[in-house]
Amino acid sequence: MKSISLMSVLASIASLSAATPTPTEREQPHKRADLPAVTVSGNAFWKGKERFYIRGIDYQPGGSSGMTDPLADLDMCKRDVAEFKKLGVNTIRVYMVDNSKKHDDCMNLLADAGIYVVIDANTPLYSLNRYDPHQSYNDKYLQSVFATIDAFAKYDNTLAFFSGNEVINDVVNSTLAAKYVKATTRDMRQYIGNRGYRKIPVGYSAADVSQNRMQLASYMNCGTDDERSDFFAFNDYSWCSSNFVDSGWDQKVKMFTGYGIPIFLSEYGCITHTRDFAEIGALMSDKMTNVYSGGLMYEYAVEENGYGIAKLGPGSKVEEKPEFANFAKAMSKYPVPTGDGGFTSTTKAAACPTKDSNWLVDSTLLPAIPDGAKKFMKDGAGTGPGLNGEGSQQAQGTSTGDAEPGSGSPTNTASPSGSVESQKKSGSTRGIGSVDKAPFVVTGLVMFFTLTGTLLL
Repeated sequence: MKSISLMSVLASIASLSAATPTPTEREQPHKRADLPAVTVSGNAFWKGKERFYIRGIDYQPGGSSGMTDPLADLDMCKRDVAEFKKLGVNTIRVYMVDNSKKHDDCMNLLADAGIYVVIDANTPLYSLNRYDPHQSYNDKYLQSVFATIDAFAKYDNTLAFFSGNEVINDVVNSTLAAKYVKATTRDMRQYIGNRGYRKIPVGYSAADVSQNRMQLASYMNCGTDDERSDFFAFNDYSWCSSNFVDSGWDQKVKMFTGYGIPIFLSEYGCITHTRDFAEIGALMSDKMTNVYSGGLMYEYAVEENGYGIAKLGPGSKVEEKPEFANFAKAMSKYPVPTGDGGFTSTTKAAACPTKDSNWLVDSTLLPAIPDGAKKFMKDGAGTGPGLNGEGSQQAQGTSTGDAEPGSGSPTNTASPSGSVESQKKSGSTRGIGSVDKAPFVVTGLVMFFTLTGTLLL
């Protein structure tokens, strides 16, 4: 009888070790004690109790056609981080990453240099088609987007995610894609919440198109809280060796005053005349800091378009163009302002724009998340397709109706998984990886045999 009882207990204990992990394992966040995660409060970014201004550069060696992830190439990363340190930037924007690869080495190098990263969640193969947005907004697309979040949420120096870049342009029909960009932003924010990650800001990078600029900005910040972006960014090349007034930047500050969420320039740096980057002085002055939170200069690597300031390769070689020194000089000349910059402490929703000849969106309702993508909210996205997948723009699994406002709020209310240190402070350890039950099994076996031996004596 005792041998039968022993076998039963052993079977019960062994069953503990056979438990299966969740489909997407959460890795421990990578922490740099002197580089806290950036947060959003009011219409500004914050690093701890200090106002954070984006003083950065756009980074995509090889351009969009290169299909290269610079954060997955350690040699490239070492070469370029050294150059970033010379420039004095605190942020880089990466337009394309491979969500099937590891990025620990490069992200840690960047963190050691005090540099944050803004990640574009789309790739050329997995993105919204501005002229066929309904078809391209599908579960296969969202799986890739969510896998990118999984790949970078663990790093404290992941500053933010872009849900799209210049999807809406100066062709009026492209404005019909706005609700799909907004739905993607909503889905990304919900995924971050449901998966227990820290609240990483999500927003959109817009083209600076005068006929729809303010409609688009208002649209991305209107509606229920789950439908609103965490920030709004746009690309602006109107300062061409001019000044605050002649560039029209003074009027844009007036337009965006009272907007309610952070604004920054996701690209700037006109090349019509000599690039002295005096616009950094305006961005860091009290003329703009009450509304803007800095910007990203376009761009680091020399490509055919002529905007780059560093010619790369072969190997570790970097040829710094004259504009490299000009940019570094301007960054040094115009430092981070002290104080809070006159920010607005409260946030508010904008009024949704109405349909007109330049804005064709005629409803505030957003597409519902595709049915096939709902499982990712609970199970995780799994392995990403990377940069060599078959693409998603013509995939099936599209949205089948409109979403109820408020339905995009996270349903997981557990404490977010930021850095390990933040979890210790909050008493939460959610999201730091699956618990290995083997030690508990071994301990149970030892205790059981000890007790059995005692009873048999």
